Amino acid sequence: MSQAPEASREPMVTPMRVVIGLCLIAPFVAMLWVGSYAKTDPAFIGIPFFYWYQMAWVLISTALTMIAYKLWQRDQRARSAAKGGASQ
Repeated sequence: MSQAPEASREPMVTPMRVVIGLCLIAPFVAMLWVGSYAKTDPAFIGIPFFYWYQMAWVLISTALTMIAYKLWQRDQRARSAAKGGASQ
């Protein structure tokens, strides 16, 4: 039986993938750490901190998810180009 030669693989954990992971994990950590925002002051336009903090994270999460997606696309294009494949 002949074995196919092993292709050299790039490391799966790259700095870009770490940044992508941090962008996706940050909203979960911020929302699960309730003790950091379970208070009423400072109020913003009469809205207690507890509520506007969570609403702010909706927008922040959207931005971070978009950044993660764009970085993922860039990473996949770079890997495809490095392998000699067609880019999308």
